[in-house]
Amino acid sequence: MIINTHFGEIPQSYLFSEVAERVRRYEAQHPDAAVLRLGIGDVTRPLAPAIIDALHAAVDEQATASSFQGYGPEAGYAFLREAIAAGEYGSIGVDVSADEVFIGDGSKSDSANVQELFSLSAKVAVTDPVYPVYVDSNAMAGRLGTFDGERWTGLTYLPCDDGNGYRPALPAAPVELIYLCSPNNPTGTTMSRTELETWVAYARETGAVILFDVAYRAFITGDEVPRSIYEIPGADEVAIELGSFSKTAGFTGLRCSWTVVPKKLRRDGASLNAMWLRRQSTKFNGTPYIVQRAAEAVYSAAGSAQVQADVDYYLANARLIRSTLEAAGLNAVGGEHSPYVWFRCPGGMDSWAFFDALLERAQIVGTPGVGFGPTGAGHFRLSAFNTAEATQEAAERLARLIPTLV
Repeated sequence: MIINTHFGEIPQSYLFSEVAERVRRYEAQHPDAAVLRLGIGDVTRPLAPAIIDALHAAVDEQATASSFQGYGPEAGYAFLREAIAAGEYGSIGVDVSADEVFIGDGSKSDSANVQELFSLSAKVAVTDPVYPVYVDSNAMAGRLGTFDGERWTGLTYLPCDDGNGYRPALPAAPVELIYLCSPNNPTGTTMSRTELETWVAYARETGAVILFDVAYRAFITGDEVPRSIYEIPGADEVAIELGSFSKTAGFTGLRCSWTVVPKKLRRDGASLNAMWLRRQSTKFNGTPYIVQRAAEAVYSAAGSAQVQADVDYYLANARLIRSTLEAAGLNAVGGEHSPYVWFRCPGGMDSWAFFDALLERAQIVGTPGVGFGPTGAGHFRLSAFNTAEATQEAAERLARLIPTLV
């Protein structure tokens, strides 16, 4: 056998591919339908003017020999690594050095690739529901046992639902890798400082490594919710943090992200910072220069204000979605520090049945909660990344449909 048989063991349809296929079939059968997309987390606002200006300037640099840039540093250009260290961490009083920051081409890639640093025997824990990439990337590596049709036999699930306030409990059995995400995708909930302190203490006691996803940190409002796990003392000895410009600055098409691997993070005598640098140097030729210059502009005075205006725009959409659901009698979470709103399907419907009803009767696309894990069954996620006009129309359609399903 010369192929990786683990690919054949994972469910054949990736959640968002299945959503796209169902929508494609519906639109083919109903070409005049005005379908509103509140499903995948793709943005609709154009890139901020400061980012466009930086892109143009960087493109112009590529036109002359004196300023042309070819292969760049695999870990990222110093100008962006320094901007992230100062703008994302120094601004909140966290000490992260530029050589602990690595530039990638998206958090999806980084969160899928980071598992390569760990043994195939490492026990993995994920919150449930969870971003599917965390699970599927470990399954492809052969780390999760077998899939029984609902769950992986070798994966530790940390259920999060309305019964526990969508807050994961510590694992009952030892694990080595823990995926946490705050603000959470898909539930939109956040982790408090006290909760993060508990997780950091657990990792320090057991030797586990936390993979902490902050792709949606820009949506946090106020100071009560931590924006980084490194706000917790000792986290730099137990955690890797994954950040992204996709939702913060609309880079879903440009592709740019960062990973922080602290120098203090060591396991079995090895530096994970050095290991990640070696991995990136071997398998990655770096994010394009023009994209990194665009990302640097996010931290300029003009770029910061423009990007924040877009974040506020999406947050207003999220609040509208949540208030509409609650007015219709549904309990919802998220939408406060997050662009996602999560809720139980009305009338006890299962996730895909509600997806079909929403599409066929209201021409709205959402994401079935069961696609995020077994605890997501009977739940649903709506995204705030469409336009304000489309979100307002979707809210009106939801308000009419939901009472007929409860």
